[in-house]
Amino acid sequence: MKRRQIIGLAALAGAAIWLGACGRQDAPETAQTATGGEEVVRLGFAAPLTGPQAHYGKEMQNGITLAIEEINAAKPRIGGRAVRFELLAEDDQADPKQGTAVAQKLVDAGIRGMLGHFNSGTSIPASKIYADHGIPQIAMATAPAYTQSGYKTAFRAMTNDVQQGSVMGRFAVDKLGAKRIAIIDDRTAYGQGLADEFEKAARAAGAQIVRREYTSDKATDFMAILTSIKAARAEAIFYGGADAQAGPMVRQVRQLGLEAKFLGGEMVKSPTFVKLASDAAEGTIASLAGLPLAQMPGGKDYEARYKARFKEEVQIYSPYAYDAARVMVAAMQGADSTEPAKYLPLLAKTEAAGVTSARIAYDERGDLKEGTITVYKVEAGDWKVVEAVGR
Repeated sequence: MKRRQIIGLAALAGAAIWLGACGRQDAPETAQTATGGEEVVRLGFAAPLTGPQAHYGKEMQNGITLAIEEINAAKPRIGGRAVRFELLAEDDQADPKQGTAVAQKLVDAGIRGMLGHFNSGTSIPASKIYADHGIPQIAMATAPAYTQSGYKTAFRAMTNDVQQGSVMGRFAVDKLGAKRIAIIDDRTAYGQGLADEFEKAARAAGAQIVRREYTSDKATDFMAILTSIKAARAEAIFYGGADAQAGPMVRQVRQLGLEAKFLGGEMVKSPTFVKLASDAAEGTIASLAGLPLAQMPGGKDYEARYKARFKEEVQIYSPYAYDAARVMVAAMQGADSTEPAKYLPLLAKTEAAGVTSARIAYDERGDLKEGTITVYKVEAGDWKVVEAVGR
């Protein structure tokens, strides 16, 4: 009989217990150890934890930490033994080379599952290392290439750039009336992939792409690019990249007197972007996978628990990271084993009710079967919902 996993991810009652092992930066001895009769099960995590993208990685880590604390507080038993989950966290600096080095370090440390990486540019090369060792990986990466490698160990925590780019491309033309559009990307796997999908959708909707420019994920001066775009009389500018560049970029857009509408993806839809862009942020439009936090099935309760634990607001990624951790552990519980080869088939068959969605399920590639994209706009210095678009 075909086994079908039904996983409930409702929050555990009672206060979460902080365990010092969560978020540990140093990798201990490689063997899985047992302390006080408990089996220690190591889960890996990697993301940028320093540098201009550190706020993304730290929020993602917070979501996983909260999930692990709650799971451990419930005193789980797997394979007839008490288990305690431990998170091994590494800073991949959003750098592909560092990402693969980190991946090998975590594998050598004996992780049983991988939650990360954050960036597509690190997740894609690292995914081969996890696949070679049979370790399931749930990454935040949104670039289509992440799950197109054919690795059976690769799963996605958010909808991919095909969905986000297509929604934003149609929105720019159909809702904003933009017919002359310029596109800039940061040449990362994420930024370029998202911009490519936006371009396809905008062209299909009837727009003319008057400029296709690129920068880097470390740049701060965009005047030459924007001067060219101004000369092309663009009515809208789409940027594929992070808030660290988008904030200064939109300020320079306004300094040049461009009245073009400014659009971006989920890495732009952040409080950091609004802070960096200041008054120039007004009117910016960005997409984000999933429903707004208040409309997520478990969003309000999650928000309360998150704020109580970390004393800060939920930003973008932590609910998805939280669900990823709960789904992975639930697969282990369903298989009654923490061995990757034994729980991987159940992970692939996941049917989960989570914080972010009433149905978390993967297709044959590891992409989410269902997904909603929400479009936001900065109004009076805050992100406001414009509309939610189903897949």
